[in-house]
Amino acid sequence: MEYSEYQHLVFERKPDGILLITISRPEVLNATNKRLHWELSRVWLDIAQDDETRVVVVTGAGRAFSAGGDLEMIAGMAGDAANIGSAFKEAGDIVYNMINLEKPIISAINGVAVGAGLAVAFMADISIASEAMRITDGHLRLGVAAGDHAVIIWPLLCGLAKAKYYLLTADFIDGREAERIGLVSLCVPADQLMEKAMEVARKLALGPQQAVRFTKRALNNWLHLAAPAFDASLAMEMLNFFGADVKEGVQAIREKRPPKFPGLK
Repeated sequence: MEYSEYQHLVFERKPDGILLITISRPEVLNATNKRLHWELSRVWLDIAQDDETRVVVVTGAGRAFSAGGDLEMIAGMAGDAANIGSAFKEAGDIVYNMINLEKPIISAINGVAVGAGLAVAFMADISIASEAMRITDGHLRLGVAAGDHAVIIWPLLCGLAKAKYYLLTADFIDGREAERIGLVSLCVPADQLMEKAMEVARKLALGPQQAVRFTKRALNNWLHLAAPAFDASLAMEMLNFFGADVKEGVQAIREKRPPKFPGLK
């Protein structure tokens, strides 16, 4: 697949083999619809075959990184085995294809990041947050288990106690707090975000390429150890899409009110 065929990802080649990818659905804060979710699952395979690229930087257009799953996509999954099956495969592919890409990935998290967008932000090898960043895993707000990426990497990043707290409460976290607890590599003022991301990207792009790639590969064995837990979390998330709570979760978000989950009765 050629980069020009992507509909919601914009590609820009920078000097020294740096590829800048911008998630681009700014009119909906870069929320992931079915097409974008699929694109995020397979773009890493195309980058693996791109000999011109040494390092990837990924960010969001406008004032958000990616504001989670498009509500129409989520509503369409509820009780639909085919849609659930597709989402299950793609969610796994986002995580595993980012892990298995030998080239380093840097995320420049410029604003809100939720759901699949947050998976891309945190599965990056180096994550740089703007002070304006606001993230939440968000799954429990919808009435589904924390799937996507959270179980494979949050405990490694910030420890089990913090991971349990933020994944079970779905509380929002800003850039400074995310850096303090270890969820992101760095936090910088918003107007310095892209400059810092490119500075780090150049350092990696001009370094010893085989050593950079082998170091990523070796470190990612920690993630491979957590793969069974991740697979279980993803399956449990998908199981929740056959229940009633997710329908209420979607409706509550649409109506901007607290949910009244049927599972409480």
